Amino acid sequence: MSAVLLAFGRDPIIVSGRSMNQESETKKPGFGPEYAGALVWEQHCCLPLDPDTRVDALWRYAEAGASFVSVNVGYAPHGIADTVRVLSAFRRHVLTNPNRYVLAESADDVRRAKATGRLAVAFDLEDANPLGGRIDTVQTYYDLGVRTLLLTYNQRNAAGSGCHDDADGGLTAFGREVVAEMNRVGMVVDATHCSYRTSMDIFAASTAPVVLSHSATRAVHDHERNVWDDQIRACAATGGVIGINGVGIFLGDNDTSTDAFVRHIDHAVDLVGWEHVGLGLDYCFAADDLNSELTRNPDLFPPSYDQWDRIEFIEPERLPTIATALAERAYSPESIRGILGENFLRVAQTVWR
Repeated sequence: MSAVLLAFGRDPIIVSGRSMNQESETKKPGFGPEYAGALVWEQHCCLPLDPDTRVDALWRYAEAGASFVSVNVGYAPHGIADTVRVLSAFRRHVLTNPNRYVLAESADDVRRAKATGRLAVAFDLEDANPLGGRIDTVQTYYDLGVRTLLLTYNQRNAAGSGCHDDADGGLTAFGREVVAEMNRVGMVVDATHCSYRTSMDIFAASTAPVVLSHSATRAVHDHERNVWDDQIRACAATGGVIGINGVGIFLGDNDTSTDAFVRHIDHAVDLVGWEHVGLGLDYCFAADDLNSELTRNPDLFPPSYDQWDRIEFIEPERLPTIATALAERAYSPESIRGILGENFLRVAQTVWR
């Protein structure tokens, strides 16, 4: 999913992301002991373009107790100019509010944000198209704060095939160059949204840990956007982490209950251990813009996306409830801290330079 670039030239529409049947579950969840001291890491979220008007949507993660969030600043329809426009807006917002935010250039910056009650922010790209067909832009984006890039968004591009392509061509020669350059500069390689073969090629090609930043498990819910067990195992074998997303159509039949979310966590933990599981909610702060995007770019989204009146999302305010649910399922304090954030922090410590 992506919504960050859907509001060019428009005021953002901030929505709760809750349906009526979720209200009682998410209202004032409180910070239990398993959550209050944890470093909470959100590996991928989508925000409106203009973070300075009306509502500071980004700060909702801090209010929910998170210490780090990776903000999507570009995806498949966008080239260098559009992506830099969004990236510049968020960089300025972070840098001009130092009492609230830390621009996360290192894992230590994230720890510092946690220690000082601020929110560490980095950026990610949801497709190789924002590179403009150039390898040298990987370094430029890294220097501007982009710390994660996934190679393909649903459909084939110059780097490889997407999860909704009819034909799976795997990682291309350009895609291999991109992976090598990301390894060189310290950017985390992400196989989310990629086709099966492309993802497996990425796991084999990368010399650093690879993540599935915001995915769900296909064994629990058979949606073509979700990943198979052997993809999860291959990701973990690189030292990487699968971040379970909170998008209802991927968790179940547009099901954003905490139980549905934790079922995907349970399955991934059973496969590869809690050390390789994290959070990537992919929360969409501008859901109305997302629905418009489904209409504007139908080729990016197959019919399985529009059979619902609206796509539901797990919102950041649910994070404490998720931690409580893990504790109630007898997850150890160490494993809860790992899933909430320390596993992705480990990847950042290993990969970022």
